[in-house]
Order: sequence, then C-alpha cells, then structure tokens
Amino acid sequence: MTQLRTLNGAPLSSLCFGTMQFGGTADADMSLAMYDACRKTGVNHFDTAHVYTGGASETLLGQFIKNERENIFVATKVAYTGGAGKENINATFAASQIRLQLDCVDLLYLHRFDDETPLEETFEALARLQQLRKIRHIGVSNYAAWQVVKAQTVAAKMGTRINMIQPMYSLVKRQAEVELLPMAQAEGIGVATYSPLGAGLLTGKNTQSGNGRLATDRRYAARYGQPWMHKTAKEFATLAAQMQVDPATLGVAWAAYHPSVSCPIISARTVDQLRPSLAAAQLSLSAEQYACISALSPTPAPATDRLEELS
Repeated sequence: MTQLRTLNGAPLSSLCFGTMQFGGTADADMSLAMYDACRKTGVNHFDTAHVYTGGASETLLGQFIKNERENIFVATKVAYTGGAGKENINATFAASQIRLQLDCVDLLYLHRFDDETPLEETFEALARLQQLRKIRHIGVSNYAAWQVVKAQTVAAKMGTRINMIQPMYSLVKRQAEVELLPMAQAEGIGVATYSPLGAGLLTGKNTQSGNGRLATDRRYAARYGQPWMHKTAKEFATLAAQMQVDPATLGVAWAAYHPSVSCPIISARTVDQLRPSLAAAQLSLSAEQYACISALSPTPAPATDRLEELS
C-alpha cells in the first residue's frame, strides 16, 4: 500500500475532517474555529469537493491552510456533475485549484462512477494531471468494488493507480464490509470512510432537535429511513451511556476499528458538535467492545450469499 503523507513527510492523521459544511451551515468564523480545533488535536487531512457549498468549502479551506500548506494533506473531488470526461475534469479541477489557491492538490477523487464515459478517457486525464504535478494521488468515491478494480486496471495502463477510495460506512451502513473493504485491503488501497455517524442518526441529536440533515434533507431521510436503523441507533445510544462514552465518539471509533479503514471522515456544523468526534482518536475499543457494538446491526450477507458460511 502506498503510504500517503503530507508534503513535509508526515503520516496522515487517524481522522480526516470533511469540510462539507464550510460556507454553508457553518459560516466563515465557525469554519475557521472548527479547522483550528482539528489542527490542535493533530488532524492534518482535510476533505472537500468542487460541488460543496457552491465552492465556498474549497475557498475557505484554501484560506485556512495558506500559512501551513506543507503540513496539510488536501483532498478534493470532481465529476459529481457533468460526467468524468476529460473536458469536465480539467475545467472543474482548474476551478478548484483557484479556490484552494493550490498549484498541486494532494488527492483528487472522482466523486462518483460515470458509466457513460470510457474509463480510458477519465484516467488518461487524471494521469496527465499527475504528470503535470497538479495532483499527487488519485482516488474514487462512491464506487462499487467491481468498479474500483476495473478502474484500477485502466489506471495501470496509464502508468498510475488509485490510492484511496471513499465509501459510506457506519454501524447502520455496513455494505462496504462485503466487497469494498476486503478488496481494498487485498489490493493495498487506502480507505477514507464518510458518514460514520449516519448523518447524525447515531448521535440521536439530529432526530431529537429536528434541525439536522435527517429532518431537513429528503435524501438523508430516505437513506436512513428503515425502521431497523432507528432501532439500532436507540440501542447504540443506550450502550454508549452504559460505557460512559459520547455516542459520536463511539460511532467514529467503531468505524475506525475495521482493519481496512485508513480514517473515518468526520464533520460538524459547530465546534461543540465536532469535539466528541475528535475524541474518537483517543478511544481504543477492545475486540469485545467492538463485537458488542457490531451485534447491534445486521451483518451484511457475504458476496456469495451463502449465509450458512457466516461465522
């Protein structure tokens, strides 16, 4: 596995901070406060995207890292809209570079799979950006395992490789365990998982307050709308109370425990909301605790669907 590092050679932190709220639900002052809180606890890996908050996320992150660029690993994403063709990749990435004020971005993800553009065209464009030293590493987000493997084969023909994938993963979203995580471990690909708290479901706070993404965004309400997920969340909150650990801390620590996971991507709208997630870096679960938490949600069926082979 390629060990990703900052420009000054430091290894990446065990947590990554996702800046999806910068310039949106978090204004510039709160965004800076969260950035500073992350840095004080050792986080050096920050994730953004071309489409986040209309570009404000990248713009603010670029301002915050300006005086310590060598210490920060920056990841952004392109091709969520407009397809993964060469023209769209180059145009959107150029805009991202301007916002971030960076000549070179550490990691560039394809935001999602595009089944209408040949992978050869996509990875030729990414390989060229590497050759021009505009990006250091390539990643893919929201890809199925077969899509990653197919893309990796094409990337190899272009003289490059995928070094990081970004799948959804939490106690109530465990499909990645079936093929994505084993594939990544076998192929030596890093894994930065997003939504470790299920859009706030595993904290209980979003549903209680009525102002979180589960209450205000139909996509998230549908994504986490199955009754068993809410039952698991309630049982998880009870277990966290018994362990005397904040549910957010426990949820992030659970996601980080999987041997294939390089780092969970945490996020927040305020510093107060962020602190419990940051605390997960200091929480080491035992195998028994991990198993107890895992038992709260269904283990996904194996890829072969041979349920009798589950141990």
